[in-house]
Amino acid sequence: MNLPVWVWAVTIVGFIVMIAFDFYLVARNPREPAFRECVAWVSFYVLAAVAFGFLLMATAGASYGGQFFAGWLTEYSLSVDNLFVFIIIMSRFAVPVRYRQKVLLIGIVLALLMRGMFIAAGAQAVARFDWLFYLFGAFLVYTAIKLVGPQQEDEFSENFALRTAKRILPTTESYRGASVFVRVEGRRMVTPMLIVMIAIGTTDLLFALDSIPAIFGLTQEPYLVFTANTFALMGLRQLYFLLGGLLDRLVYLSKGLAFILAFIGVKLVLEAAHHDGVSWAPSVPITVSLGVIVGTLLVTTVASLAKSRRDESQRPSAATEGVGAETPGTHDTVTADRDAV
Repeated sequence: MNLPVWVWAVTIVGFIVMIAFDFYLVARNPREPAFRECVAWVSFYVLAAVAFGFLLMATAGASYGGQFFAGWLTEYSLSVDNLFVFIIIMSRFAVPVRYRQKVLLIGIVLALLMRGMFIAAGAQAVARFDWLFYLFGAFLVYTAIKLVGPQQEDEFSENFALRTAKRILPTTESYRGASVFVRVEGRRMVTPMLIVMIAIGTTDLLFALDSIPAIFGLTQEPYLVFTANTFALMGLRQLYFLLGGLLDRLVYLSKGLAFILAFIGVKLVLEAAHHDGVSWAPSVPITVSLGVIVGTLLVTTVASLAKSRRDESQRPSAATEGVGAETPGTHDTVTADRDAV
C-alpha cells in the first residue's frame, strides 16, 4: 500500500481525537460506567472498525480489507483475553472502582505508544529479513502450546519495569483520589495510581510480544497493522466494565486463541517456505485465514457458554451436599489480594 502522508496524518489525528474525547469523559465524571453506556461505546468502536474495514475494501481492494478484518479480530480477541489480567491487577492493587476508568485509559495510551514503536521496528525488520517469518511462526506455535498447557489461574507476576518503578519511585501508602503526583511534607511523591498505570501499560506491552507477530502473519502492511491494533485497543476501557464477571464464562477462550496463533504460526512458516521456492509449501489466502479466525471464535464462544450453562445447572445439586458451607470465590481472592498489598 503506497499511501500518501496525509492518509497517515488523518488516521493518527482521528485516533488522537477519539482518545482525547475519552480522556474528557473520564476526567469530567470519574465513576464506574453504567451497563448501557458501556454497550453503547463498545458498539460504537466495533462499528467504527467495521466501517473502516469496508472503506478499505472500497478504496484499496477486498484483499486489504480482508487483511484488516483478520488482524483486527485476532487482536481484539487477544485484548479480551488480556482483560483477565487487568482484572487481577486492579484487585491486586485495590484500585477504587471510580478511578479504574482513568487507570485503564492511561494504560491503554501507554500501550498504544509502545506498540507503535514495536510496529515500526517490526515493519522494517520484516522488509529486510525474510527469515524472521520462520522465527515469528515458531514463536507463535510455541505460544499456542503454552496456552493449551495447564494454566495457573489468577496469576500476575510483576515485570522488570514494574519492580524497578516500585523500587526507585517514592510512593505514598494510600491513594490520593485520582492524583498521580502529590507533595508530602515538601517532598514530591507518586501515588499507587502511577504504579498501577505502569503495571497495566507494561503488561499490555508484554502481550504485544504475541499479538505483533500474529498480525504480521496476516498482513505485512504497516498501516493495516497499526490500525488493526489501535481499533482493537479502543474501547477496551468500556469492555472491561461490560464483560467483568462474564469473562469467567469464556472458559475455552485461551484454547481458541491457541488454535488461532498456531494456525497463523504454521501459515507464516508455509508462506516463507513458498516465498523461498519450496514447491510443496502453499500460500494461504487471506479468505481462508479470515474464515478460520471467525469460525474458531464462534465455536469457542458457543462451547464456552454451553459449558458455563451446564456448570450452573449442576451447581445447586452440589451445594445441597454441604448446607452452610462457604465456597471460596472471587470475593475471597480479591480480599486476599488486598491484604497482600
